[in-house]
Amino acid sequence: MYTFINGSEDHIILYINNSLILVTRRLYIIEEVIPMNFETCFQISSAILMEGALGERLKREYSVEFDDKVAMAGLVYNTHSREAMESIFKEYVTIAEKYKLPFIATTPTRRANLEHVMQSEFDEKIIEDNVRFLQKIKTYASTDMFVGGLMGCKGDAYKATEILSIQEAHKLHSWQANLFKNSGVDFLFAGIMPALSEAIGMAKAMENTGLAYIISFMIRNNGRLIDGTTIHDAILSIDNETLRKPICYMANCVHPIVLKKALSCSCNETKLVKERFRGIQANTSQLSPEELDNSDDLKTSDSISLACNMMELNDYLTPKIFGGCCGTDNTHIEEIAKRLKMVDL
Repeated sequence: MYTFINGSEDHIILYINNSLILVTRRLYIIEEVIPMNFETCFQISSAILMEGALGERLKREYSVEFDDKVAMAGLVYNTHSREAMESIFKEYVTIAEKYKLPFIATTPTRRANLEHVMQSEFDEKIIEDNVRFLQKIKTYASTDMFVGGLMGCKGDAYKATEILSIQEAHKLHSWQANLFKNSGVDFLFAGIMPALSEAIGMAKAMENTGLAYIISFMIRNNGRLIDGTTIHDAILSIDNETLRKPICYMANCVHPIVLKKALSCSCNETKLVKERFRGIQANTSQLSPEELDNSDDLKTSDSISLACNMMELNDYLTPKIFGGCCGTDNTHIEEIAKRLKMVDL
């Protein structure tokens, strides 16, 4: 089986066995084999599966405790927590393999920025060690798997505290972005970004690496980021401020019904949002960011209803990346994958 990608009078490009192959038309000679990168996968795939919850499951199922400064990033150095993470990630990889879907996984490094790492017992090698952890899992995957370097805002994403200016964000986040590039990640991912200025600075730091990158927002059901910026205006501003634009935009730690309400707001019913907003890492509760942040117990819903709610987003945008956040586990990700495969058929 092969997929036709592009062609001219002299050459055609085919996708065969996870690689791009350049073929001379007249002689039918394979000239070059190019391993597929994340950007190409994004362009040619109808759907991409992303990991489900990690942190919540580590606490609930394995009684793992996080570092005060870098949170989950330090877990790769402890045998119990490392094996727990490996077990969870392999569950998600197995689901992607079962339904023959490309899979993306991000390093547990959202809190491992320059300031937090320097205040911790760790050093800059923590970034490379987290990348190597996922790359090892990738070597055993029988589906296309891509490792993303996860980054996040400086302050509290649920409250939008300590918001950085564009210049401050660019300076702070460039350190981590460059370490990810040097470690060989496939793409960069900015998770639950609550404020526009820091998201722009983050995007500038990411674009300077030359890697594909995604900006994912923390949003409310009124169609706005935590700082009040509409989804449309946030996308427009970041696209205008960068030369190498994000490959797409997403939301994470949000229920699909909340995202549906946000996208239904007149300010976001635009061609730009429909074309550029392409994914969700869904949590299982419709509570507001503040309510979720202050909740002492896990808010969850059944896997079937969550998967159905996610598929309904097709009425509002053209989603391509589907994953899970707080409250999800392998059962939720499997239901999502099952429906993605049904749509693909």
